[in-house]
Amino acid sequence: MLAEQVDGVIGVDTHRDTLAAAAVIPIGAVLASTDAPASARGYRRLLDFARKHIPGRRCWALEGIGSYGAGLATFLDQAGERVVEVCRPKRPAVRGGRKTDMIDAVRAAKEALSTEHLIQPRLRGEREALRVLLATRHGAVLASTAAINQLKALIVSAPDDLRAELRKLKRPAQVTRCAQLRDRTAHDIEHRMTARALRCTAQRIQALQAEAKALENEILGLVRQLAPELLDLLGVGPITAAQVLVSWSHPGRFRSEAAFASFAGVSPIPASSGLTNRHRINRSGDRQLNRALHTITLIRMRLDPATKTYVARRVAEGKTSRDAQRCLKRAICRQLFKILERSDRNDKSTLEDLLQVA
Repeated sequence: MLAEQVDGVIGVDTHRDTLAAAAVIPIGAVLASTDAPASARGYRRLLDFARKHIPGRRCWALEGIGSYGAGLATFLDQAGERVVEVCRPKRPAVRGGRKTDMIDAVRAAKEALSTEHLIQPRLRGEREALRVLLATRHGAVLASTAAINQLKALIVSAPDDLRAELRKLKRPAQVTRCAQLRDRTAHDIEHRMTARALRCTAQRIQALQAEAKALENEILGLVRQLAPELLDLLGVGPITAAQVLVSWSHPGRFRSEAAFASFAGVSPIPASSGLTNRHRINRSGDRQLNRALHTITLIRMRLDPATKTYVARRVAEGKTSRDAQRCLKRAICRQLFKILERSDRNDKSTLEDLLQVA
């Protein structure tokens, strides 16, 4: 417990422009509170506040380290301070409960003191570089999909001659042809404006796809620097590998492989009753990481002979295909964690070995 390790905790409620902080001792008493602007000057003021009221062993409990608290967390880490992340404090169950930034800061400190397992902040640097590249590429892919849907809708309602020319083409050829359309004066106004709309939409698709491809190449380069062994695994591409690295962050962040599986949403949830003894799928955790594991699972179920054998064995034991897939996700998560946490990363575990244990 953190209460046994420190003389006090500084809880901080972070916002875009302001920071509210409260110094709380292990028994729960509030020593003092203050606020400061969310700037370098405000960060120094909070550090002076902490040194004054808790001069000995102290810890910072911050909300929103990945957003409004990112700057303060980086400043404290550079100053050698211990920082943990807390989730948004639970609001009072009774309607009309008190709510101020200072009350939230006190709640953050008390939550850190009472929690059994502390959350270490994710690293920035290369891990943050991967995260922003993934987020930007995801936005480009979504925009490209929306533009493709818009292009198809335009083709459906286009003039007959234009529609007849485009409908017989495959999608890549449709995009290329539409990007080359010209609005000639010999055509009527409807035909010219439809051709212009198709051209603009197709060129937007091409630009977004080129952007997504360039970002994927940047992601691939970073993954090769950080954990090239992930790319050697069947079903793990640059995007899924990058998501695993972003969610995992750094060695030691998770206390065990089981904690990482719980964070990924692949730890089994008991769902037994009476004579039925079973587990169900975990729907909590980091859903982006869970999606990456799901992608790896589907590819291996289709291409990997050992995985096919494992799924067939589980089904023969009476499990459904969905239950077998859940067990497979758990084994894949175990394999990824062992690779990421191993310092030398030379003694590679095979999925076949892990499936024998599962």
